[in-house]
This record gives sequence, C-alpha cells and structure tokens, in this order.
Amino acid sequence: MKKPKRERILKIFLLAVLAIIVIGFLLPQSFTMPVQGASKGDYNSKSFWCYPWGKSVTHKGIDIFAKAGTPVFSSTYGLVVFTGNLGRGGNVILVLGPKWHFHYYAHLKEIKTQTFSFVSSGETIASVGNSGNAIGKPPHLHYSIATLIPYPWRWDASPQGWRKMFYLNPTPLLDKAS
Repeated sequence: MKKPKRERILKIFLLAVLAIIVIGFLLPQSFTMPVQGASKGDYNSKSFWCYPWGKSVTHKGIDIFAKAGTPVFSSTYGLVVFTGNLGRGGNVILVLGPKWHFHYYAHLKEIKTQTFSFVSSGETIASVGNSGNAIGKPPHLHYSIATLIPYPWRWDASPQGWRKMFYLNPTPLLDKAS
C-alpha cells in the first residue's frame, strides 16, 4: 500500500533536519584547499575584512587566484544548500559544513554539484572563473566562511563591524592546507 504524499514529504523533511543537525554538531571538521594546486602565493592572507571593497564595503573572504577552469573542491564535507547565480557573486555554491559553518564559493565558471546533495571534503564542485562582479578581472575563487552562531567578541566599531561576528577568517585554514 502506498504511503500518502504528505507522509513521504514529512519523512524527507525530518531526514533533512536530522542530517543538518548531525552535520552541525556531531561531525568533526576536516579541511581541504578549495582550489586545486593553490598555495599561499595564490591568495593575500590580509585581504579578509579589508576596507573599502567595492559595493559591499568590506571584503568578507579570501580570493584565491588560478587559471579559469581550475577545479574547485569542497573544502569540507556537508550539504549543498544553494547553487545558482547571485549578482555580485556570479555563479555561487553554499555548503553547510560542520559546526554550522557555511562555506561560500563565488565567481565560479561552472558549477558541478546540485542543491541538496552531500559533498565530501576534496570533491570537485565547480571550476574557477570570473562571474558576477569579477567579470574583466583575473579568474579567482572568492571563498568565505560564515556561521549562524555569532562570535560577539569579534565585533569591532568599524563600518559593518557587527557583521564580523558572523564571518570567520579562512586564512588559518588555508595556510594549513597549502
């Protein structure tokens, strides 16, 4: 006998919630350099939280430069919660990883994963490009880590400083991975 559609939808929803809880709290974080072959010389470790930075005022991530088409890896395992095009970011991917951290990949040439899929650390999810407000600039991956759980001690009195509570500096992780 077939289950009613509502029960199937509820079951899928509850499984998704359970997966998000497990990813958020129970899985330890491992980290992989998100651009194939990148090293410390391919990004400026001081570009996180730089002023002024275009229309967004503040640069809330790190740009990792590489040739267009270079594979972009998931830096950690998690659930892909968004793939698509977002104006300034161009082609983007958002992955919910361990510790409720959102890993944001922007300016992609090509997206090679789908929303609501699970990805592993080191899995190819895209390629480096210059979409969005990076058109006409050297190809690179804009990589940010944001969190739902704010870090109030990171707040500063500068413009948009309150937002700093929700962004993590990816530089220490990138430095270890390179």
